[in-house]
Amino acid sequence: MKRAGVTAERLTRAAAELADEIGFDNVTVTALARGFGVKEASLYSHVRSMRDLRARVALLALAELADDAAAALAGRSGKDALVAFADAYRDYARKHPGRYAAARVSLDPQTAAASAAVRHVEMTRAILRGYRIPEADQIDAIRLLGSTFHGFVSLEAAEAFRHSSDARGTDASWSRILDVLHAALTDWPPA
Repeated sequence: MKRAGVTAERLTRAAAELADEIGFDNVTVTALARGFGVKEASLYSHVRSMRDLRARVALLALAELADDAAAALAGRSGKDALVAFADAYRDYARKHPGRYAAARVSLDPQTAAASAAVRHVEMTRAILRGYRIPEADQIDAIRLLGSTFHGFVSLEAAEAFRHSSDARGTDASWSRILDVLHAALTDWPPA
């Protein structure tokens, strides 16, 4: 990275790239300053704090992931939409592990309401409408999908499935899980 031209946007992108290399929790102002060839204090003229920088990386990741998911969903419905949406999350987590972790950062309500997190919820609701999930039950279904996707992706990233003797690998399990989610959404129980 060059010394000249430090901006909040470039700093955010550099932090996101570093997060993918070393892990989101390991990103420091010291490492970023070193990468830009500047003193740590000079970075604070572009971001208020490390917390601010972490939130900026989270917002970047949420926007990128929303763009990926929207592109994957285009023209799809039902199980095809569910699989495309889930695969977009899994693919993003594999390609950008640090950014994916950043996307899980808790944002203050005002920031979250103005972020791409709203698009994620809207896309999930669109998928659920295809399954005719009653609006009153949609939050439960959103949480089911989110926790299933995130749980699998997180365990896979941590190599928690390596102990398995199943020669099929995680792709077969992922596919089966999506089959089960499709069945659950198709036959959603009344409240």
